[in-house]
Amino acid sequence: MNYSKVMLEEYLLNLGEKKFKQTQIFEWIYQKHEYNFANFSNVGKNLIRALEKDFKIEFIKIEKVLEGPLVKKFLFRLLDGEKVEAVLMEHDYGLSICVSSQVGCNMGCAFCESGRLKKVRNLETYEMVEQIILIEEYIKTRISHVVVMGIGEPFDNYDNVINFIRIINDSKGLAIGARHITISTCGIVPKIQEFMDLNLQVNLAISLHAPTNELRNKIMPVNKVYNLDILLDVLKQYIAKTNRRLTIEYVMLNMVNDKEEDAYNLCRLLKGMNAYVNLIPYNETAHIEFKRSSKERIDKFFNILKKNNINVTIRKEFGGNIKAACGQLRSESD
Repeated sequence: MNYSKVMLEEYLLNLGEKKFKQTQIFEWIYQKHEYNFANFSNVGKNLIRALEKDFKIEFIKIEKVLEGPLVKKFLFRLLDGEKVEAVLMEHDYGLSICVSSQVGCNMGCAFCESGRLKKVRNLETYEMVEQIILIEEYIKTRISHVVVMGIGEPFDNYDNVINFIRIINDSKGLAIGARHITISTCGIVPKIQEFMDLNLQVNLAISLHAPTNELRNKIMPVNKVYNLDILLDVLKQYIAKTNRRLTIEYVMLNMVNDKEEDAYNLCRLLKGMNAYVNLIPYNETAHIEFKRSSKERIDKFFNILKKNNINVTIRKEFGGNIKAACGQLRSESD
């Protein structure tokens, strides 16, 4: 089902049903894992007939699982035959899943394997929710953290992604805490503005990857529509309105964006902002010419940020050996 509880409430009221039955329906589906409406014993026969007429619960399928140290990559086949991937990572704070939001991606970031396949379509809400449900069933354990950072640009599929968040965050849904959910965007400014008005406690991550418009234009086409001046303005509004800290994602590309001057430019760009920078060692692929920055260059970049009072971390690496690392996901079998 693609319905959040608010949408389900409206559906029930239009049927003349009591709105509290939304909670019962959510409990059957997301907590009892019962997908046959006829077995919803406490909702009434008339409502069961309406649900059977108006809704279908169908499942995508796990087609392949690849495993590496502390990581599993899942290839899903969707009902129309399209494919997406999700990645499960084991951290010291719990299990985290990186969920895809589109088949393909139209953002065209030059360094990203996931974007080589142009967008075929958006994922429906249920196709995102089922990535979590099916992986939890596979591993027989609850997932505690969700990042929407897989294939696709989440804010290019805004409505379905927001419904997805409402369902997985709902106490009668998958009950994943809002502060354990992160959405990543390359900078779709109008949707960031919409998102800040929702007053969700969900984390926002920005795929920045360059500290100047000249450089960002070369590697991220979105910057030609929403340049750094426009993006930084809305990010400052976001911080002021939500009082939440931003994550700035910065992939380290050898001799492209990892020079000392790039580090100092990034310091100037983020000075005074409630944000921290996550430096991401680049994961090389066979189809793209960019190379990973050396450890020495990453460490030097890190130290410049640190000395200039920028909160910064270097991302722990997962899944490079099974093409499950950041920027390596594809929506087709190799």
